[in-house]
Amino acid sequence: MRMSAREQILDGALAMLRAGESVSLESAAKRAGVTKPGLMYHFPTKEALMLALVDRVLDGWERRLEGFLGGPLAEAAPAARLEAYLEWALAGEADWSDLVMFADPRLCEQLTNRWVGRMRPWFDVPEGLPAPERARLAAVRFMADGVWFADAMGAVPPDDELREGLRALANDVMEGRP
Repeated sequence: MRMSAREQILDGALAMLRAGESVSLESAAKRAGVTKPGLMYHFPTKEALMLALVDRVLDGWERRLEGFLGGPLAEAAPAARLEAYLEWALAGEADWSDLVMFADPRLCEQLTNRWVGRMRPWFDVPEGLPAPERARLAAVRFMADGVWFADAMGAVPPDDELREGLRALANDVMEGRP
């Protein structure tokens, strides 16, 4: 099955991000083998392209997170959602393209807002929970964020043994064990 031009553009731009390259309308068009007007048919502005890239990355995240969750997000308890995120982060599959919300400083606010809007259901810790439980769940979330970020940047990511130790520690924190 032949890939659509829109998919080729997004795949090419994500490959550029994975390689640490900047993405512009011109460079994305060239990478996808389309003209700039052809790219602009699908993405009339750089903001539209970058928001589509955020959505593309998060679509993949959500599929993987749902696999770790083992059920519908809407029915999952906060601890189950955060445990799925922890397991996803510990899987070590992140790369530079996962940091797409930071790819353009001029669009960082819009891109981050999209990311937050899409990821909030996974990370939200309800205010009605007791403060100690909220703090434990937030600690696990931030632990997972750190692993994800280290993997995405290639900045001294944890090895397998350390990942297992982090998993055990996060589970202890989540359960309220010292």
